[in-house]
Amino acid sequence: MMSYEVATDSLRFARYLEQHPVDVLKIVPSHLSALINSVEGKQILPRRYLILGGEKLSWELVEKIHGLGGSCEIVNHYGPTETTVGSLTLKLNEYALKNNTNSHSVPLGRPIANTQVYILDQHLQPVPIGVVGELYVSGMGVTAGYLNQPERTAERFLTNPFVEDSQSKMYRTGDLARYLPGGEIEFLGRGDDQVKIRGFRIELGEIESVLSQHPAVKQAVVLAQEDERGDKRLVAYVVSSREKTASPEELRAYLEQHLPDYMIPAALVNLAKLPLTANGKIDRQALPAPDEVQSQQKPYLAPRTTMEEIVANIWAEVLHRQPISADDNFFHLGGHSLLATQVISRLRQQLKIELPLRTLFEKPTVSELADAIDAAKDSNTENADSAIVPVSREVYRAGRS
Repeated sequence: MMSYEVATDSLRFARYLEQHPVDVLKIVPSHLSALINSVEGKQILPRRYLILGGEKLSWELVEKIHGLGGSCEIVNHYGPTETTVGSLTLKLNEYALKNNTNSHSVPLGRPIANTQVYILDQHLQPVPIGVVGELYVSGMGVTAGYLNQPERTAERFLTNPFVEDSQSKMYRTGDLARYLPGGEIEFLGRGDDQVKIRGFRIELGEIESVLSQHPAVKQAVVLAQEDERGDKRLVAYVVSSREKTASPEELRAYLEQHLPDYMIPAALVNLAKLPLTANGKIDRQALPAPDEVQSQQKPYLAPRTTMEEIVANIWAEVLHRQPISADDNFFHLGGHSLLATQVISRLRQQLKIELPLRTLFEKPTVSELADAIDAAKDSNTENADSAIVPVSREVYRAGRS
């Protein structure tokens, strides 16, 4: 088994594959994208099959993979946990040769053996080709339901009306999809507030519920916002109670006590009030961009040294945002472990220095990281074998907070 520390560091990943070549690699698209955006990109690819799943696959990433010149066949893959993960597949090499598609993302493909897939409207009737509906999965892979949750099981696992077997169930995925003219299925998003970020399934309402339990929080709304690269990040908007006010740092520390790391919002924004529609509901479309609010609340501190400028420029490239303040925290700007890999790779390439991945988690601001790099260069003790060390959960949390 490949460890988390190896799997999230492009250099260690490439070195591992040099020693242990693999024929098949299954990985989340955003994870792969972070790894191949490094000088070791081509070395990450397997020898035979590259299976991508867990989130929407873009044509841009497929082109980038082909551009690396690898010989592996790319397979897109879809399936919720409730259907034993695998339900649909699409071999990209064969599909690209036979089809000219105008789909926005790479299609999910067709059902595997012993699996039936339906795209249905709100009345559980099949929709025509090209019409959006909800995706249902039936067949041997569908599980019995949720343990000790009969109401949730009844809501999601329905009797299949399209077969004679009254015991046959179909799972309501909550995913919106459509049939393409060739018969393949294209994923179009969610029909509820569940989102997927870097392959993790997240219920936004669960984060809102935990935030609302904080004594200083009156209201909370959490969104999954997509940047120009197509990367998603969680953003929480909070209205404080009259009696108390909590800083973003306090709220982040509170959330880390109750939620896993991947559910911690990248940005926490304090607002005087939430915007409302004419019907009195929260107007999520009118919520301000977190970068705008934070820039107004926090003064800009320009990089003061050459090393701070180098670090700030690399962060700007990786995070796709300007300006970067010398006291900005990488993880509070939307950075995460996969983007941290890109930062370390670019620093390694530009400065010719072996910097441990954990350094960014321990020194998450521009000034702190710049000082750490200067100290490392002065001591001249880093080398490829000793510098790369595991990132513990405690170090990861320290970096997040």
